Amino acid sequence: MEETRPSLARRAVAVVILALAAWLLLKVVIGIIASVAWIVVAVIAVFGILWAINTLT
Repeated sequence: MEETRPSLARRAVAVVILALAAWLLLKVVIGIIASVAWIVVAVIAVFGILWAINTLT
């Protein structure tokens, strides 16, 4: 049985597509983590404001 391997150009295109997909996925994951972090910061800020108002009154 003869083993056929993809051409070098085809393998290079596959590597480029894989790298682009990995980069895009990384950006999405970083975006999700950043959004969660901003939500946590906003919740902490609201609790801080409520605590400060409660303490001052």
